[in-house]
Amino acid sequence: MVGEGAADTTAREALLDRAMGPKRKKKSSEKLRRGRRPSEGLAFVARDASGVVVGTVRLWDVRLGEGGPAALLLGPLAVEPGLKSGGIGSALMRHAIAEAARLGHGAILLVGDAPYYGRFGFSADRTGALAMPGPYERHRLLALELKDGALDGAKGTIKAAGRKIKGQAPGFVA
Repeated sequence: MVGEGAADTTAREALLDRAMGPKRKKKSSEKLRRGRRPSEGLAFVARDASGVVVGTVRLWDVRLGEGGPAALLLGPLAVEPGLKSGGIGSALMRHAIAEAARLGHGAILLVGDAPYYGRFGFSADRTGALAMPGPYERHRLLALELKDGALDGAKGTIKAAGRKIKGQAPGFVA
C-alpha cells in the first residue's frame, strides 16, 4: 500500500469504472465526495509487481449532522475485478483504518455490505440516528469508532467537510 499520487488519477478512475460500472457516480456517497479532495494523507493505492494500480481506497472528511462531530467517510474501495478475493481489498482496508487512527481521527463511516466490512469492526449499531444525503439503504450505513465514544450523540444528515478542489483551470493566471 502506498499513498496515492497525482499520476495515479487516470489509472484509479479506470479501475473504478471497471470494478464498479458507470452507475458509481450516482451513489449517495459520491455526493459527499464530489468537488472535494480526500482527507489529508488518506488516499491509497495497491500496485502489482509491474507497478500497475490494482486497488484503491480513499477516506473523506465529513460532519455528522449540522455542527456535529467530524468523522471520515470511506470509499470507494475497489480492486481489479480479476484479482478479487486475493486479499488486496482487505490489505487496503487495514492500512486505511490504521492510518486514520494514527492521524487521530475518531470514526469512519461507509455504505457497504455488513458481512464484508464487519470483519474490520464496522457495524450499523451506532448509525441509526444518522442519514446519508439522497437514497441509500439504512442497514448498509456502517461505522467504526477509532476512539471510544466518537459517535456518542451523532445524529442528522452526513455533510461534506473536506478540502474543496480548486475550480480554476490549469494554467489560469489571476
